[in-house]
Amino acid sequence: MMIRIGIVGDIGSGKSFVAKNFGYPVFNADHEVSKLYKKNKKTYLKLKKKLPKYIYTFPVDKIEIAKAILANKNNLKKINDIVHKEIREKLKTFLNRNKNKKFVILDIPLLIENKIFDKKDILIYVDSKRKDIDRKLKKRQNFNIKVLNIFRKIQLKPSYKKKKSHFVIKNTFKEKPVKIQIKIILKKIL
Repeated sequence: MMIRIGIVGDIGSGKSFVAKNFGYPVFNADHEVSKLYKKNKKTYLKLKKKLPKYIYTFPVDKIEIAKAILANKNNLKKINDIVHKEIREKLKTFLNRNKNKKFVILDIPLLIENKIFDKKDILIYVDSKRKDIDRKLKKRQNFNIKVLNIFRKIQLKPSYKKKKSHFVIKNTFKEKPVKIQIKIILKKIL
């Protein structure tokens, strides 16, 4: 039976870094969204129809998305309504494709907020130092503090996510300590 592990934490805490260190199939929602923006003309046309003042190039430019969100935070809901439906379909396909695996890792930023997780899922909270998070976020392409703050507002508080989680991984952004913690957790799960 496949065990689903959901990786949760603050924006920039290194959820994707931790997820890929499990060595099991990972569903990375951010990566899937990027692919949608780059390759899915249907998604582009839906976004353009809802937000014609902001979305006008294909592949969809993340700067256009950021401008739409900054102009009016209701635009974020419009974007999410279109994008999340597609991502849920991709997740279904991923889960079907990996149904015979022992574990699958769900790296989905709004896993709890959008009620994507299952009650049987094992939630692991990625705990990172604020200074490490801030340093990492500033290195990101298209980093925009205002957009970041809007996203932080729609997310549940990190303390709540930590409380909801079954395990905590201290992320130092170094592979070896993270892998040691993962090994211990996987032993406890089995």
